[in-house]
Amino acid sequence: MNAPKPSHARWRKSTYSGAHENECVEVADLNERIAIRDSKTPGAGHLTLSRQGFAALLAHLTSKP
Repeated sequence: MNAPKPSHARWRKSTYSGAHENECVEVADLNERIAIRDSKTPGAGHLTLSRQGFAALLAHLTSKP
């Protein structure tokens, strides 16, 4: 698989981030995977999930009250 390295990926604010400026999550499309990081500390690392894993995470988070 030829996934871009997260350091060269195009990060964008997730549409699932809260409306508050201090609660931003950024995501990057790495072809077969999705990378997730905290916009306040982008150098602190990131989480990489398969597309299926990312979809499952979103489904779980949006099902919570």
